[in-house]
Amino acid sequence: MAVTNAPAQTPAGVSPSAMSSAAPMAPGSTATFVGSKVCATCHGRQTQTFRTTKMGQLFLDNPHHENQQAGCETCHGPGSAHVARPRRDDGGPNSIMAFRADSPRPVRTRNAVCLTCHEEGERTHWQGSAHQNRDLACTDCHRVMDKVSPVAQLSKPTEIQVCTTCHADRRAQMFRSSHMPLREGAMTCSTCHQPHGTPNMSLLRTATPNETCFTCHADKRGPFLFEHPPVRENCMTCHDPHGSINANLLTVASPRLCQQCHSEATHPSMPQDPLSIYAFNRGCQNCHGQVHGSNSPSGARLHR
Repeated sequence: MAVTNAPAQTPAGVSPSAMSSAAPMAPGSTATFVGSKVCATCHGRQTQTFRTTKMGQLFLDNPHHENQQAGCETCHGPGSAHVARPRRDDGGPNSIMAFRADSPRPVRTRNAVCLTCHEEGERTHWQGSAHQNRDLACTDCHRVMDKVSPVAQLSKPTEIQVCTTCHADRRAQMFRSSHMPLREGAMTCSTCHQPHGTPNMSLLRTATPNETCFTCHADKRGPFLFEHPPVRENCMTCHDPHGSINANLLTVASPRLCQQCHSEATHPSMPQDPLSIYAFNRGCQNCHGQVHGSNSPSGARLHR
């Protein structure tokens, strides 16, 4: 198929407005649209695996709106030059858009194709997010052409496997004796974090770490008659949410945790006699049982 200098042509069954929603042609491009059936003549296996995915079912078999009517060329751009001279994406104006890791095109150029449809909703804060600033490609976490995961077209079977590809330290913490129920499947990384960006610290879904914790631990929210200042400030003053070798996700075992702030004559911050009630069982919490706050009229010392 020869490449001409004519404007991009519309394949049968595809509206001209759909072409404007497809992957933008590079300046100087003279390639035209040929339709997904032409792509399938050479890329039969890829077409079949793509059809098993949610996106494939929409783009190839049941497009819901004009953005999806161009099929393969919605993301890869007009394919006439590729049909005339099959070759890998070399970044040239007539070359199709490829999304492999070693693509000559910048990550932001490749991501812009995905954001044509996926920039709203939870992707609103992608621009300027921690992952975007580190040149993370959409295809680093998502697999568009194959059905690898049951949801979200992830590049690995589970969300935790995807996240821990980079965050290996969190995977190690997850296997400590005290941990959030990620291994058990009761929650995932995105229960607390929004990987596509938020205006909050650490990509948290809520404004502060405490608000994130209170989503599940509402009994710790208060308000209380007698509050414990570090609890109100940040739950992570005492807890490590990703996993700990200490009970209850504590960063340091009691009584040492309490002694980081409290050093009084009646409770010396020194190694205790093994027979002392201060040194066994729950340590400080043998007496001060309501460390997250108390509503008892006699609760100034958080005894009850």
